[in-house]
Amino acid sequence: MDGTYDTRDIKEHDATEHGATPYRAGDTERWDTEAEKQPGRTAFQRDRARVLHSAALRRLAGKTQVVTPGTRGTAWDASPRTRLTHSLECAQVGRELGAALGCDPDLVETACLSHDMGHPPFGHNGEQALNDFASDCGGFEGNAQSLRLLTRLEPKRFVRDTRSGELVSVGLNLTRAALDAATKYPWPRGAHPRDPDSSKFGVYEDDLPVFEWVRAGAPADRTCFEAQVMDWSDDVAYSVHDFEDGLHAGHIDPALLLAEAEREEIWGVAVGRYVPADTDPQELADALDRLLAQEWWPHRYDGSAVAQARLKDATSQLIGRFCKAAEDATHQAYGPGPLTRYGAELVVPVRVRDECAVLKAVADRYVMQRAEQEVLRADQRIVIAELAAALTARAPDGLEPQFRALFTAAPDDRARKRVLVDQIAALTDASARTLHRTLTGTRQTGT
Repeated sequence: MDGTYDTRDIKEHDATEHGATPYRAGDTERWDTEAEKQPGRTAFQRDRARVLHSAALRRLAGKTQVVTPGTRGTAWDASPRTRLTHSLECAQVGRELGAALGCDPDLVETACLSHDMGHPPFGHNGEQALNDFASDCGGFEGNAQSLRLLTRLEPKRFVRDTRSGELVSVGLNLTRAALDAATKYPWPRGAHPRDPDSSKFGVYEDDLPVFEWVRAGAPADRTCFEAQVMDWSDDVAYSVHDFEDGLHAGHIDPALLLAEAEREEIWGVAVGRYVPADTDPQELADALDRLLAQEWWPHRYDGSAVAQARLKDATSQLIGRFCKAAEDATHQAYGPGPLTRYGAELVVPVRVRDECAVLKAVADRYVMQRAEQEVLRADQRIVIAELAAALTARAPDGLEPQFRALFTAAPDDRARKRVLVDQIAALTDASARTLHRTLTGTRQTGT
């Protein structure tokens, strides 16, 4: 299969709800060639359906986004977002933004639904703990784990291994374009193009063959246009909704955003984490003031039906503001489109990126940095570390049947350890605690 990207090979491929979109034949190829089952159904529609019906996507319902499900704010139960609801909301944002720019909407939605599938229990905290455990077998990164799930671990399609003769999984067997669109960091561990010490990477060493197939002919280290749309949709969704959840749960007081001392703490969180380290805090102050000046901004919140409706309008206004700015700036730079694959770069005005970053920093400062959250995170790290140690000592006991078989077939200790990492990453918050309790006989103080 020739994946070389040649603009001369672009042709109208796969009609969408917005008319024919220019994707070449190689974009819709699959690692394992399949016959079309339903004529008239596009390859990208099939991709979307496979992700929607996957167990890995369903498991995100049991993984925390920011506010832990079941906890209460000052006066009400806010039913906060999980990784699943975040992914669904990200997909809605991405589908509409992608369609407005000329991308295939099913392709962008597939990428958005897939982008967090590799997250382990306890979110980024669990990711760090698993990375420590996996330091001698290639580390752990949620985005690399997503690729591994999509191409290896999620049971959907099996092929006969030419060397062993055994059936091996090729995951969901998505199209090349769908896997590329779900790849935020198109490089292996330690190969970040600007920061070799970065913890962000998109593929493990033993998944390089399929990664290289996905990236055949793609410009080195460059994400495709659909992946950029997915990435910005992710930023928009979680910045706005984490802020909304923080208000619902009673952790964020909008009045504090007017206090100079509080604002300086917010800038301290944002600079270097959400905006470049050389950003002038005044730019962030201006960004927050622009938001505070909008007539729909939630200057107070008491949990009443009216307040909830006003907050929901504010979240809608923010999402529209951030997406429309990117849409307009990108069209201004490249024309009306359609814009796909490696034919354009998503343009997001710096002012809008600053506004999005301020919302992230507010949620970080008032939700994630609460003292009780650090106590909970410490407990979560203990759970992951002790669970990893217990599985190491007892495996294949304690492994689910799928991972038990992979562990038994693994050729060496490094491969066996990767299976343990895969097993832990597949757990939800609750099932991680249950398995930890079963294997260690201890109780945890966290929830």
